[in-house]
Amino acid sequence: MVNKFEKFNLDKNIIKSLNNMKYEEPSKVQDEVIPFLLNKNDIIVKSKTGSGKTASFAIPIVEKIDINNNCVQGLIIAPTRELALQIKEEIQNIGRIKKVRCSAIFGKQPLKDQISELKQRVHIVVGTPGRIIDHIGRGTIDLSNIKFFIIDEADKMLNKGFVDDMKSILSKLPKNCCKGMFSATIDDNMQSICQKYMKNIKSIEIKSDDINIKKQISEYCIKVEKENKYEVLKDIIYSECPKSLIIFANTRDKVDEIYKKMKKDKFILNEIHGDMSQDKRLFIIKDFKENKFNILVSSDITSRGIHIDDISLVINYDVPEDKENYIHRIGRTGRVDKLGKAITMVSSREEKYLNEIENYTGNKIEEIIYINEDDIKNGKEKFENIQKNLLKNKKSNKLEKNTNNEVTKIYLNVGKKKKIRVIDIVGAFSNVKGLTNEDIGVIEVKDVCSYVDILNYKGENFLKNNKSIIIKKKEVKVKRDNS
Repeated sequence: MVNKFEKFNLDKNIIKSLNNMKYEEPSKVQDEVIPFLLNKNDIIVKSKTGSGKTASFAIPIVEKIDINNNCVQGLIIAPTRELALQIKEEIQNIGRIKKVRCSAIFGKQPLKDQISELKQRVHIVVGTPGRIIDHIGRGTIDLSNIKFFIIDEADKMLNKGFVDDMKSILSKLPKNCCKGMFSATIDDNMQSICQKYMKNIKSIEIKSDDINIKKQISEYCIKVEKENKYEVLKDIIYSECPKSLIIFANTRDKVDEIYKKMKKDKFILNEIHGDMSQDKRLFIIKDFKENKFNILVSSDITSRGIHIDDISLVINYDVPEDKENYIHRIGRTGRVDKLGKAITMVSSREEKYLNEIENYTGNKIEEIIYINEDDIKNGKEKFENIQKNLLKNKKSNKLEKNTNNEVTKIYLNVGKKKKIRVIDIVGAFSNVKGLTNEDIGVIEVKDVCSYVDILNYKGENFLKNNKSIIIKKKEVKVKRDNS
């Protein structure tokens, strides 16, 4: 089968990666955006969340990277560390066989570790604004070779607290740097900043007709007073019987309150909010993606920063007071070409916020007047079986891996603390029978471990024939990385 991304005349190694990722036909936003970025046109892209916009800028950036130039050539800014890490993962997957290396840089990580990583061969950096500004000031990120600068969730990044940082970076970029702004919403303030710092701007708006939008995300509301919300929440869950669900609340305290009540009622779920450590949030998102639980109670921290393609239902336990947050919340469902549903619980005090949302979106949200008792009873039994199966399969179920083993990631239990460098690993693997430099992909050296990509379908054979490898005269155990 011909991969339809070939029409963009991409590097054969990128096409191989896209095939491995099951990316066979460009989405609407990818079809429109990729040619302009390949031609290095400045662009403003308005496209709803879940439309495939990350790949629309990741593919052309990876295509234009010169892997023989070890300088940072692409810089991408995101509002949250979760989103930064997911963009990094997308870029790594697209650029893996081409050997493009990407780093994610954000706060609450040791600066010295980031500086050490940036001294290695890094082609693309994805990061949050404060930490990126810090590295630019220290000279540990050099902007002089930047070919592409992208701001994701630009509506948030060019407003309020981030705008001065964004202007600072924009003013320091090379004149020939291609700039792209991506967002689900665009306002006048964002337009004026773009006009100042960009040239010959191409504006792209990916529109869907109203019929398709309504088919993809069905929006409903239900009127319920504050003191009855929790019981009605359970009725909604049982009557809808979703395979996967995100419940949004406006505050961290409310998230915690809902989580504790649902935990007491034996739901299999987790919670996520800004008071948690970065590592804990990442593990929770990973477990949610791997279907170890199917209900996530969340603050707005995940309304922009989580990419999971099969959320069947979003419930707004609280009506968001910021109308744009409503768009981002419900955008967690109905992603790409899948169907989704969003239900908003509205108390009398919150009706004014619902009216603002309807005026903002131009859509009247259909009201649920009554939840059928038989639907609740039948759905409860079915949903409890779904959750029992989650528990039963929790240990035995593993995240489905790509069956195409063109790339195998190897884990080594040595790193910087043992004075290991990238060149040491390259030398050791190059001496393994059956491997050449062409078979050695991206190498990441951490403090106490390292990771090596083995390319060209040779990873399985390497693991079969090698339980260890000699690096700097020391025997190092090797195993497949399953993280």
